[in-house]
Amino acid sequence: MKNDEPRPFDLIDQPWLTARTVDGHPVELSLAEVFERAHTLTGLVGDVPTQVFALTRLLLAVLHGAVDGPRDLDDWEQMWLRDELPHRDVRAYLDRHRARFDLFHERTPFLQVAGLRTQKGEVAELNKLIADMPNGHPFFTTRLGGEVSLSFAEAARWVVHCHAFDPSGIKSGAMGDDRVKSGKGYPIGTGWAGYLGGVLPEGRTLRDTLLLNLIPSRAGVLQRSSSDLPPWERDPLGPHEDAPAGRPAGPVDLYTWQSRRLRLVRDGERVTRVLICNGDRITPQDKHDFEPHTGWRRSKAQEKKLRRAQVYMPREHDPQKAVWRGLQAMLPGAERAQDGEAAPFLAPRVLEWIAEVEEVIGGDFPVRLHTIGMTYGSQSATTTDIVDDVLSMRAVLLRVQDAQLAKTAVTSVRAAENAAQALGRLAENIATAAGAGKFEKEAPRARAIESAYAEFDPLFRTWLRDLRPATDPEAAATEWHSTADRAVRTLGADLLRQAPMKAWSGRVVGGRLITSAHADRWFRTALRNALPYAYPETDQTDTEKDKVAS
Repeated sequence: MKNDEPRPFDLIDQPWLTARTVDGHPVELSLAEVFERAHTLTGLVGDVPTQVFALTRLLLAVLHGAVDGPRDLDDWEQMWLRDELPHRDVRAYLDRHRARFDLFHERTPFLQVAGLRTQKGEVAELNKLIADMPNGHPFFTTRLGGEVSLSFAEAARWVVHCHAFDPSGIKSGAMGDDRVKSGKGYPIGTGWAGYLGGVLPEGRTLRDTLLLNLIPSRAGVLQRSSSDLPPWERDPLGPHEDAPAGRPAGPVDLYTWQSRRLRLVRDGERVTRVLICNGDRITPQDKHDFEPHTGWRRSKAQEKKLRRAQVYMPREHDPQKAVWRGLQAMLPGAERAQDGEAAPFLAPRVLEWIAEVEEVIGGDFPVRLHTIGMTYGSQSATTTDIVDDVLSMRAVLLRVQDAQLAKTAVTSVRAAENAAQALGRLAENIATAAGAGKFEKEAPRARAIESAYAEFDPLFRTWLRDLRPATDPEAAATEWHSTADRAVRTLGADLLRQAPMKAWSGRVVGGRLITSAHADRWFRTALRNALPYAYPETDQTDTEKDKVAS
């Protein structure tokens, strides 16, 4: 390389991936080093949580290619029984594709299009590349007020993230793309991962995490064809769309889906500008046979629109709900079709895979369900929030057969929901007794329900984490009902202590006297119905007498 030539940035050997060691130390590693040291790392660390999701899936694509599989459970088990990943195979694989992992290669820059340009030669500031989150507040606030630039390592991470999570909206129009009109690329949707409610199971180390997510082609969990390849094993892309029939070809195709056409602009040793244009369009309907890292929900609206008997859409995360509240849709053993209908939810296929290998890893193996997702604003043209939550459990809860513990976990979530609603009705009845009108009592009710979930959150996570293969399901249910009962009764007592004096005298509503004392009695009855295992000697026929319509 001549002195006046810009230096390359080889992602195979140059550090650009941030990770944390098992001792808690942050490190920045090259692609080859991450695989060599995966057994000493707890996992990747991103500039934003969604980077972890996108970059981990990139590592999976590399690992699938390096081992040419795995083909089946036997191949996978052999990998699991080794202490380290097959990093020599990974190194040989990366060497074969070295030209595709240079961030600034003249012809094949990493996940970019060489020579990409618009008719007028415009390029954009880096806020088009960096996730401007959350709620319009940039993460890189320390860079505001001046020219924003990125190191080559940072830019590489954001390129991967852009393909996965870039918002929809109007893009720069690339020369050579026949979809461009008046110099603009009109919306084709978000990056593929932007459609997903991401679920990434994690183990003790990055080595464990990658293997837990490395689903064999013949496992019967996902569909994979011989053309299920990452971009670096395909011909270099041009500015035009390149998504022929038969794609996606499998999970690797989706892990690395090129939803955008990009080109980084460097100035010396920094990246200062970027060009982002439309790439390959993809729609989210019925990709559950290819995409393992999200749950799915049946969509009646899509069935009507597409005139199909059943259509499944990715089940996105709700930023307002803790992950454990959606447990029913995540656990493979909990989903059930009813009355001959197709199942309303499908669990993430990666969790079905872990259920299949439970005998290999052990039912007591700790699995962290890392839920990651991005939410978008109007027309999905802006980012509004990032979902990032972790739920710890043992592999036994992912069983499809003999899934009593999973069912106990799901019914315990419902019990918590019913108890929270009971507290909400208590707050509503106290407000009614104090003279609140129809709309005035909604706020106390909502606050009470929110306080119940906040109180339940650490308690449920601890309870769920402690469920093990030898745990008796009924004993576990009794423990949770009793724990939840104590917590919500304390909150109820606080509401009653804070009730105004006029709530104790009450008022007549609809021909019925409502006082704080009545509200308390109805609340206790509702709790006995919501958490019956906390009241083993209660005669349920007696509690029926105290039921009050809410």
